[in-house]
Amino acid sequence: MEKYSLLVRLEAKKGKEQDVENFLKSALSLVNEEEGTIRWYALKIDDSTFGIFDTFENEEGRDAHLNGKIAEALMQNAEELLAKDPVIEKVSILASK
Repeated sequence: MEKYSLLVRLEAKKGKEQDVENFLKSALSLVNEEEGTIRWYALKIDDSTFGIFDTFENEEGRDAHLNGKIAEALMQNAEELLAKDPVIEKVSILASK
């Protein structure tokens, strides 16, 4: 059962909203390579706010994801795409269906 997760909030720079959306959609191929990532969701909250929610069975999977290709690509593109630093929160799952 997934007990560990990440909740990430991304605020796109004005005019970069579509680029952030495209980046998130393209990241699916990278996350599919991660054995420790059980579920991964890319979210659009409003016109300029996006998010990622992903789940893991253990802390090792979560740490591997935080040090993986998606995080690396996000940080390499953050200055160009994002209005501010991503907000990354480690979250514990209390219940799920």
